[in-house]
Amino acid sequence: MPGAVFSRGEYSDRGARDRAMADWLAQRGARLVVLAGYMELLGEGFLARFPGAVINVHPSLLPAFPGIGAIEQALAYGVKVFGVTVHFVDAGVDSGPVILQRAIELPDANDAGEVLAALRPLEHALLPQAVRLIALGALRADRENPRRTIVDPPAIEEPEG
Repeated sequence: MPGAVFSRGEYSDRGARDRAMADWLAQRGARLVVLAGYMELLGEGFLARFPGAVINVHPSLLPAFPGIGAIEQALAYGVKVFGVTVHFVDAGVDSGPVILQRAIELPDANDAGEVLAALRPLEHALLPQAVRLIALGALRADRENPRRTIVDPPAIEEPEG
């Protein structure tokens, strides 16, 4: 599987880097861009190249605690329930429509590393499930609320075997 590195220092600005990444992905026929730990914003030019086809996994129950340091934000707030969100990426910071979410109760949590370790299995389950739903064509925007993603219920069940 081909790979490439797009170091910030090699480009004049974020837009140039976004264009280079989008060109590289498009040349290889990418139809879905999956972010996991990317920790940077993608510009509208990049997103326009892959409309409705960029997703991200985030370690909070969005819209709570967007951006960098989500777990630390949640700990500082004193939450008892943590979670993971897979969402479509838009031009905002973790503000795109939610695809899937899962929560876990950690009432005594006080260490970001421990919370992250507890969330990892949720991330590792939800992200491929979201990719599968997209591949099946099982997601659609709610016509009455475009912020809401509707999942075809039969597609939610995990495949057997």
